[in-house]
Amino acid sequence: MQRATRHSILLVEANPSLRRMITLGLQHRGLHSIESNTPASFPVSPSIVPDLIVLDVDGETANKQVLLSQVEAHPVLSTLPVIVLTWENTLPSTMHEGEMFGSASARLFLSKPFDARTLHAAIERLLLAVEESRAARKQEKYLAASHTAIAPSIWPLVTAIGVLLAMIGLMLQLTVTVIGLLVVITALLCWTLGPTHKPEPLPV
Repeated sequence: MQRATRHSILLVEANPSLRRMITLGLQHRGLHSIESNTPASFPVSPSIVPDLIVLDVDGETANKQVLLSQVEAHPVLSTLPVIVLTWENTLPSTMHEGEMFGSASARLFLSKPFDARTLHAAIERLLLAVEESRAARKQEKYLAASHTAIAPSIWPLVTAIGVLLAMIGLMLQLTVTVIGLLVVITALLCWTLGPTHKPEPLPV
């Protein structure tokens, strides 16, 4: 799966007017908006993976538990950070900012009506976290590849041992040859330069 060159935001909003307003705000900030009626209707294998989700859980045909469950169950969306829009001012204790679910990133809740600047600030905050996470994973992969590339090998040691044995063999041959030559030279010197016996005179 490929990602867009700019950040993509999946907007799940049932209200056409609010969806249009949020989309225009995202486009104005250079963000690519992907619109979907429900998380379940988003393709399982999209050609472009969004960077985060803006999810309005107060739709006409679904409640927050259903929509959040659809996000959690989705093979792609479950790994993305989510900004949840809701009319509720008091959220249950199990739905607080920064909550982790599955392998996903944080869920950040905004109560409606919300200021567009607040929504954009939240989006920028989570996108920054996404970029930092990607950079950290890239660094980890680089370090892992570097560690694998410089992993010590036994073959240089084996090569060194082979060269050492070859040198020892050559030195032994040379030593034996020198000793043999010394023996030959010594024997020749003793043979040629040794004491000579004078012949005894014949008796008269």
